[in-house]
Amino acid sequence: MIVVTGATGGLGGATVEHLLTRIPADRIGVSVRAPARAQHLADRGVRVRQGSYEDPAALRDSFAGAEQVLLVSGNDPAADMVGLHRNAVEAAVAAGVRRILYTSQQGAVPGNPYRPSDVHIATEAILGDSGVDWTALRNGAYGPLDQVLGPWQRTGVIAQPEDGPVPYTDRADIAEATAVILAGDRPFDGPVTLTAPTAVTFDDFAEIASDLTGRTIKRILLDDEQWIADQITIGVPEQTARLMLTWYQAARADYFAEADPLLTELLARKPHTAADRLATHLAT
Repeated sequence: MIVVTGATGGLGGATVEHLLTRIPADRIGVSVRAPARAQHLADRGVRVRQGSYEDPAALRDSFAGAEQVLLVSGNDPAADMVGLHRNAVEAAVAAGVRRILYTSQQGAVPGNPYRPSDVHIATEAILGDSGVDWTALRNGAYGPLDQVLGPWQRTGVIAQPEDGPVPYTDRADIAEATAVILAGDRPFDGPVTLTAPTAVTFDDFAEIASDLTGRTIKRILLDDEQWIADQITIGVPEQTARLMLTWYQAARADYFAEADPLLTELLARKPHTAADRLATHLAT
């Protein structure tokens, strides 16, 4: 059995949907905070059990009988995510799971200024010490593009701090590839990187956006502290703005620059590009 955590969320839910096209439903389980929200999966034959990273006993029960568990990483900056991830790893080991897969982040290496990297680095170390086989899926950036590009549709400019090349990746592609790995016979040990095939910069995005909209979208480079001040002016908490700034700092230092071919190989097709993602965003 394969058990997926976070199965009522975007990545976990999409992964389960892809698993359902590859293996029988009775070989899939989900561990979710609110089982009622996963009734649509139970109705299709998926085993649904309550579990959360804060409750190790419930996790052990939700992982019972699993050969593989997919741990979808948490992202609450106010929580002890490393401790919560440790709970999940220890519960999986106690349940007799043979392999743990964890949704990590591209560039999860020492020195990366993007602060969430610290959580992934620490969690990967916990996995390495767990005594069971493990895979860290170092996923390319798949968050909302407006989060990093800013309100360019309204302003006509991408006015952000200095950036660098990033292979912005489609979450749907990541979910499909994750299901391929979980349902397949090929083992992946340790960290693997899943990204779109090409890394792009904000200059590239300005050109792509101009082509897609028929408008001239400009790229304006902002000083870091000026950008922080602008964010505070529009109501963003300073702590949140400074956390986001570490993303730009990591990008400009090339921590996200490498585009890996594995995602293309797993999908057996070309993954969606940054231009595809932007076009989809504009169409919604």
